Amino acid sequence: QVQLVETGGGLVQAGGSLRLSCAASERTFRPYAMGWFRQAPGKEREFVGRVRWSDGSVFYGDSVTGRFTIFGDNAKRTIWMQMDSLKPEDTAVYYCAANTNSSGRYYRTTSYAYWGQGTQVTVSS
Repeated sequence: QVQLVETGGGLVQAGGSLRLSCAASERTFRPYAMGWFRQAPGKEREFVGRVRWSDGSVFYGDSVTGRFTIFGDNAKRTIWMQMDSLKPEDTAVYYCAANTNSSGRYYRTTSYAYWGQGTQVTVSS
């Protein structure tokens, strides 16, 4: 079974930056889309952003638009997320996700069949 591996989490001061990465365990894995969700304790998992590989389009959640940027390598189906101007409310476990078809809505967790184990991002005030 394909696994997704996230790296890059850590502790950062408010206003700082981090870059997360996500790669599949199998380099031949070519999902329809890959992206990021996040989950803070006691809260629902929230859509952050995703890349649709067919055209490279990127959608972002409202809370991160203008601050986070997702980019990737089409051949490797590897993605990175540059997070700038971080705020304490960005503190969460960030999960990489992927799907293999275009069904479902991009912002719903149920549309993604593959998930990483998450990487912790903590933003101090």
